[in-house]
Amino acid sequence: TRRNLTLSNLGCNPLAETGRSKLQNQRAVLNQQILRAVRMRAGAENLLRYVATNNNKVREQVLLELSFVNSDLQILKEELEGLNISVEVYQNTEETFSIPLVPLGLKETKEVDFTLPLKDFILEHYSEDSSEYEDEIADLMDLRQACRTPSRDEAGIEMLISYFLQLGYVENRFFPPTRHMGVLFTWYDSFTGVPVCQQNLLLEKASILFNIGALYTQIGTRCNRQTQAGLENAVDAFQRAAGVLSYLKETFTHTPSYDMSPAMLNVLVKMMLAQAQECVFEQIGLPGIRNEFFTLVKMTQEVAKVGEVYMLVNTAMNQEPVKENIPYSWSKLAQIKSDHYKALAHYFIATILCDHECKNHDEDQQEKALSQLYDYMPEGLMVLTVLKDKVQRKQLGKAHLRKAIVYHEEALRVCGLCKKLRNIDVLQEVLTAAHKRSLLKYAQQETEDDFLSLIQAPDILPKTEHRIETITPQFSKVKVKDFFHRLGPLTVFSAKQRWTAPRTIRIHLEAGELGFSLKGGSPVQIYCLDPVCSAASMGLKEGDYIVSVGDVDCKWLGVNEVLEKFKSVGEQPIEIEVISCQDTAASMHSKSATYSVGMQKTYSLICLAMEDDKIDQTKKAPLKLPFLSWGTKNRQKAASTLCLPSAVAGSSQIKKKLSPFTLLNTESSLY
Repeated sequence: TRRNLTLSNLGCNPLAETGRSKLQNQRAVLNQQILRAVRMRAGAENLLRYVATNNNKVREQVLLELSFVNSDLQILKEELEGLNISVEVYQNTEETFSIPLVPLGLKETKEVDFTLPLKDFILEHYSEDSSEYEDEIADLMDLRQACRTPSRDEAGIEMLISYFLQLGYVENRFFPPTRHMGVLFTWYDSFTGVPVCQQNLLLEKASILFNIGALYTQIGTRCNRQTQAGLENAVDAFQRAAGVLSYLKETFTHTPSYDMSPAMLNVLVKMMLAQAQECVFEQIGLPGIRNEFFTLVKMTQEVAKVGEVYMLVNTAMNQEPVKENIPYSWSKLAQIKSDHYKALAHYFIATILCDHECKNHDEDQQEKALSQLYDYMPEGLMVLTVLKDKVQRKQLGKAHLRKAIVYHEEALRVCGLCKKLRNIDVLQEVLTAAHKRSLLKYAQQETEDDFLSLIQAPDILPKTEHRIETITPQFSKVKVKDFFHRLGPLTVFSAKQRWTAPRTIRIHLEAGELGFSLKGGSPVQIYCLDPVCSAASMGLKEGDYIVSVGDVDCKWLGVNEVLEKFKSVGEQPIEIEVISCQDTAASMHSKSATYSVGMQKTYSLICLAMEDDKIDQTKKAPLKLPFLSWGTKNRQKAASTLCLPSAVAGSSQIKKKLSPFTLLNTESSLY
């Protein structure tokens, strides 16, 4: 009987009017508009290339049309960027005074019909009645459909992982390495909206992995950052997101989509780890930051670390080729956070210098703690002298306050210049409050000696006691059973091996002997066949696999169980079905395509050439190597265990760790 894999109990209702579903629906609409614009651009480029070369009037008209199309694409890309920065929808519903965290939107895809290709392959390759597997094919398609709208929790993650592992079985069962199956997968780039269409299951697997990482980021941003448990969950979610994206980068080495290119994934991993680090700082400051010397020293280094990691994220976002496709507002937000947290670091150290005098019994400890904050001291100053001299302490403290104010003002300036960020109210409120706090602190200091206060505040050394790392996905923890288990053990009944159609052999016991022995696991194999026995005369061969005894399917039975079947019939003749292996080694692609920065036009051509309603089924196109491949280092593994799930569990993955981050609480004594 068919399992109940319905949308109601697997994924979210795609028609639900939640903020996140509205964003995803808007993303789907934009993707279709971008697809139409890309087709028009490809047509105009072809016209310009082949028709309008000698006709100046036509050429001018085509160039004008091309400029309109490119303008439309730019506008659509900006709209898509607006969806990517709609961070408020993904945040926790509780009132919070924290800078929003950035989630990734899920990649959109078109529906895929596995029915005819899989049924044809079951009949042709496995010589079985394909109508008996309609329920299994329907289960696979239901699971894929549900994965388009996963719930934003662990159940959604588990469902996506289940489908990813199920694809491992499907790949080995139905996708030979030597030919395409005619199943067209279409996925839209998360940042540009440009579609990628391929008859390659690896595109499907890579895109599902991306969505697993994206869903983790949405779970992280949804956590309640006003509680310790919520912040711990956010840190864990961002670390896991970074781990999945890092695994995607290392496993699928040649991806045809910009959002899954190694350069982009590298930036996304950095961003998720930075957000994890931000959450760690918020977690430390959640109970309140006491205005105490050693507490402030610790907070200074922790917040300086957050500023440093965001500076590295911003630098990475502004490198080619990522700069062209990363949302502009993300880059500016990383810059704002870097300046904001650097400003907080200078504010904390200024509070140390302005509010605390050196005590004799703590002199050594304070000198050691303060010296760890600096790589160097301003010329003419020493740490111990600064601690003991009230004038020097206040001068250095005001220098740090001036630097904090400069960083605050830069953060506000950048925020004001970016339209998308300017509309995020809580971001403006946090930056303005921090700026006013530093101004008030500066105003509280004596101003008579300002003309002598020409000290430049030194940079602060970042340091954290909480190491943030990627957490490698543990896919083996999700238990998945092969939908097509009835086809037989995957080690034998796979798309990589070819078999004869089942042959019926009538076995007669001769003096209680079969005339052959059995060996192996499931299914069992003919061994030591007597060439003069009756079974051999009927066509039984050495090495044949027994797939049924009588009317009983025995693909999953061992030697002892099959022998019991023979013994149960006594002296009566019995019919068995056997298959013979035609070849053992399946050839693999000898080459893998490389990722190209200038691949956008290629997308257009792929979309035009391979769109479902455009394919001419009567013509046989030459096979082309896919853009997406395992790469040289994984090519051998791809044929064995890496994409071959275990009997029940999924394929285990290489282990790594991830990282997360969040924001500053305002209920502390300093705020």
